Amino acid sequence: MSCVKTFMRYNQRTLKKTLSYYIMHISIAMLVAYLVTGNLLVAMTLSLVEPTVQAFAFFFHEKLWNSKLLN
Repeated sequence: MSCVKTFMRYNQRTLKKTLSYYIMHISIAMLVAYLVTGNLLVAMTLSLVEPTVQAFAFFFHEKLWNSKLLN
């Protein structure tokens, strides 16, 4: 458990920044989805699904960039 506490303490600023960005991302995605669909439930669903898909896409994007294919 002390490894987690050390990690949290060492990365506190970055973790806070990441959380604030995540909240901003979801809020903007929900607003855009609501404006497009006019349906709050659909907007909320899309705003939670889209960032999750983006996280996986970013992971594979990083793997591709770090591979010998693009170097």
